[in-house]
Amino acid sequence: MPGFIKPQLATLKTKAPKGDPWLHEIKFDGYRVQVHVNGGRRKVYTRTGLDWTKRFSTIAGALDIPGQAIVDGEVVVVHEGRTNFSEIQAELATGRQNRLVFYAFDLLWRNGDLRRLPQIERKQLLLDLLGENDIELPVLFSEHLVGDGQKMFEHAAKLSWEGIISKRADAPYRSERNENWLKIKAVHKGKFPVVGFVKDPSGVAALYLGKKEGNELVYMGKVGTGWSRTVSSQIRKQLDTVVSPKSKLTKTIKKPKATWVEPKFFADVEYRDITSEGLLRASSFKGLSWDDKS
Repeated sequence: MPGFIKPQLATLKTKAPKGDPWLHEIKFDGYRVQVHVNGGRRKVYTRTGLDWTKRFSTIAGALDIPGQAIVDGEVVVVHEGRTNFSEIQAELATGRQNRLVFYAFDLLWRNGDLRRLPQIERKQLLLDLLGENDIELPVLFSEHLVGDGQKMFEHAAKLSWEGIISKRADAPYRSERNENWLKIKAVHKGKFPVVGFVKDPSGVAALYLGKKEGNELVYMGKVGTGWSRTVSSQIRKQLDTVVSPKSKLTKTIKKPKATWVEPKFFADVEYRDITSEGLLRASSFKGLSWDDKS
């Protein structure tokens, strides 16, 4: 029985592959973990090899399997129909585990090394293992589809999932990032009024963004990447023309470094998700435009 096995990682692509050689799974937004079962002893490792058995003790306990097994998967919290990273962070911060779910997607060891077997065979062995031992929630088998990955990706994007993972059905498990596993991430786009900014010597370090909800202007977080030094300077010149003595947000927020502005400019932003607190996650600036409706 080996110790922690360095995980296989996926290579980022813009389009999903097609054809029977590929399996396509939902890309989960949680913590990648590896569960080791060795008789009555169980351990849970993070993707970097940290022992998080105590944090995920309910999941370790649910894998009541005789003999030896190493299961690769992702711990998540499902919120409003999809996995949400900020929700699992909140769950762990409280020390609770009742909302945690473990999506098992690979079997690396079962009383012997399985890593040389094809991906499709390892998944079948995993499904059989969970079924034969009546493993139930909080452990779930990560289902997959075969065929046109792009259609699955487009469906995932419409449902606001993070994206998909495509895996070569005939490939062995490799402890590295390679192109036998591909990740295709959904990117969301939006236009948000700029409500403030943080100065830097030649331009802006970050923009504070809002969103109109009825008659209210609510805070949506900030964006601090996506511009060059030249563009940063141009943004600053434009925002300096609409500086306001106070925030125009309906509910005031404490931002000591903020220079508040009238919400006359809109930022075009790409972002990964909106957190449970209503804030943009992994946002990137794409452009600035004047609100010609005002």
